[in-house]
Amino acid sequence: MSDVSLAPIGVIHSAFDEKFGTPRQPGLVPAAEAELILHPPYDAPEALRGLAQYSHVHLLFWFHRSAEQGWSPTVRPPRLGGNERLGVFATRSPFRPNPVGLSVVELAGLIDEPGRRGLRLRGHDLVDGTPVLDIKPYVPYADAHPQARAPAAFSGPPPRLSVGFAESARAALAGLPPATVALIEQTLALDPRPAYRRGDEGREYGVSLAGYNLRFRVAADRVTVLSLGPLAAPPGAGRP
Repeated sequence: MSDVSLAPIGVIHSAFDEKFGTPRQPGLVPAAEAELILHPPYDAPEALRGLAQYSHVHLLFWFHRSAEQGWSPTVRPPRLGGNERLGVFATRSPFRPNPVGLSVVELAGLIDEPGRRGLRLRGHDLVDGTPVLDIKPYVPYADAHPQARAPAAFSGPPPRLSVGFAESARAALAGLPPATVALIEQTLALDPRPAYRRGDEGREYGVSLAGYNLRFRVAADRVTVLSLGPLAAPPGAGRP
């Protein structure tokens, strides 16, 4: 078989400026909104005809932030604490032979503006700048399998931490839109720390999210935001 050539049909503009902090699965952060802007000629209006009748879509995308690191036959899933190895094909790790990702996300609407056509998305897990390879509608009767099973560690959503704000962060918090506050709280509640750092409660972390630089610390089951402020040059300046 000859080599396969793929061309992105569009690009994601999202509030997740970097891999660190981006949800590891779709649907975990309902406040996460994004735009998928299509490239010509895939932005033809005919290509989107009928799509607005669906509530969710499958997105096939390229793990562009991980592609150069190559693949590994085994990986350490964060849900297993980062200590146990599984075969790459038993995980959703980005370190795959072909770094292709698959996410089911809510379709919040279509974009049809001069020079801009695409999809509005909600509840996604895509870092800003992600190249999208294809869009397919989610069809409940064929795609939903209530009887499906998975190992116990992957049978439900991850636990969530409570999120609070130190006094030093509250002044900045007061000036943020409610949607941004919800995005921050829902994202940090998932504990974005690397699995091997869990238990290291004295360490301070930083994450770029929605154009803001957040510093936080985790103790027990609580995340405390220590400070937040706008980035000097937001990486996702073109996102919604």
